[in-house]
This record gives sequence, C-alpha cells and structure tokens, in this order.
Amino acid sequence: MTAASAPAARLRGPFVLASSSPRRRDLLAQIGLVPDVIAPSGIDETPRPRELPAALARRLARAKAEAVAAAHPGALVLAADSVVAAGRRVLPKAETEAEARACLALLSGRRHRVHAGICAVAPDGRRAERLVTTVVAFRRLSEAEIAGYLATGEWHGKAGGYAIQGRAALFVRFLAGSYSAVVGLPLAETAALLAGLGYPVPWVATNGC
Repeated sequence: MTAASAPAARLRGPFVLASSSPRRRDLLAQIGLVPDVIAPSGIDETPRPRELPAALARRLARAKAEAVAAAHPGALVLAADSVVAAGRRVLPKAETEAEARACLALLSGRRHRVHAGICAVAPDGRRAERLVTTVVAFRRLSEAEIAGYLATGEWHGKAGGYAIQGRAALFVRFLAGSYSAVVGLPLAETAALLAGLGYPVPWVATNGC
C-alpha cells in the first residue's frame, strides 16, 4: 500500500467508481457505499510480454484509477481489476463459448489464483493500492457439466470464464482468501484502503478524523 505519510483530512467531493461492473457496484452497496459517478476508464487491458498475473492486476488497477482521476479532478476515484491465473498463465475474460470452454477445461480438478488489484486516488493526488490474492480449487468437471454451464451464459465477459456468485459455485471445492475478491472487489481491503485516505466508510475508523 502506498500513500503519503501525512494524516489524511476527511474527504469531500464525489466518489467515482472507475468501473462499469454491476458486481462491483453491488459489492460496494453491501458495505454502505454508493458511488456518485460511474466512469469506466476504457484503458487497454492487454498483458505485456512476460507480464506475470499479479503484476498485471496491480498495473491495470493503477492505470484505471489514474486515467479516471485525471478526468475527474477533486474526486476520490476507486478502481479495481481481477486477473484469473493458472500458474503463470493469465486466463482471458471469456467472450466466446470456445474461450470459456477452454478456461473451464483448464481449471477442472486443479487450483488457480484470482489476483484482485485495487487502487484509489484522493482529490489531493495521494494514491493507495493493494493486491489481494485468493486461491480457488475446482473439482473435476465432466463434459456435461461444462456444457450445461456454458448454456447459462454466465461466463460471458468473466475472467476465467466463470462467475463464482452464480452457478459456478457448484464447481468450487476449496477457497482460501477473499470470496468478494473473486466476485469482483475485496471488500475488507477496499474499506480499509478508502478509510486510510480519509473517506468515511461505515464502521471503519477513518484516518485523520
């Protein structure tokens, strides 16, 4: 986590979420936070050559936050990115059934990691960021189960080709870390990060208040 060492003043001004993800909006609402503005960054999310999954999640969260902060001066901007990794391999946000099928076949019967990068930029330019890694293990999936899941359409646009908050919950035999991070946003870490910058979060002590 990086931030200026000086105590943070209680933040005023709009709260901007640099994401169009309805899952992230719902997760924030779950802890009593409602963004004033939804502003997707539109940045290129293509991994760099030989870029490791955790580094990719960090870089994209930071790039999204900084891009949106530049367009919304005086606001507190929160950005996040989730990367599903099988070893050193970054799995795509599945756009076709073939992509989703390949992801599920790869994840079947093995553990994988979900790296969630979060970054916030305060109105005065201070930045704070975290990386949260969760280990998820799928049981072995049959061809019929994969085909049945593909028919739901839940996989579309999801990193790794699945949505843990949906029917893919049936595939998970083990999880170590943050469930909400796998859904889209690690709530405990996000709340602490925002409070550390001085933003009022229900039930969380705010730095400088």
